[in-house]
Amino acid sequence: MHVATVLAWGFALFLLYVVAYILYVPLKMIARLAYNAVLGGLALYLVNLVGRFFGFSVAINPATALITGLLGLPGLALIIGLKYVIVGGL
Repeated sequence: MHVATVLAWGFALFLLYVVAYILYVPLKMIARLAYNAVLGGLALYLVNLVGRFFGFSVAINPATALITGLLGLPGLALIIGLKYVIVGGL
């Protein structure tokens, strides 16, 4: 093989690595957000399951699931507090 061919293949492999890295990082972040949203949705489901006995429920939608998933228990308390303030009571 000629030197130019080897250099071209090396450059092509380098570009492939750069493009794969550029695409991998956002996909990793999207997967983490989806995972947190699923966990948040499960937490909201558990709140609704227990709250059913007290006549209390929280809407499960992508926004509330992401807030709960990203912020954890403080996010869940925030959602419950906002419902209490906006609706006016449990």
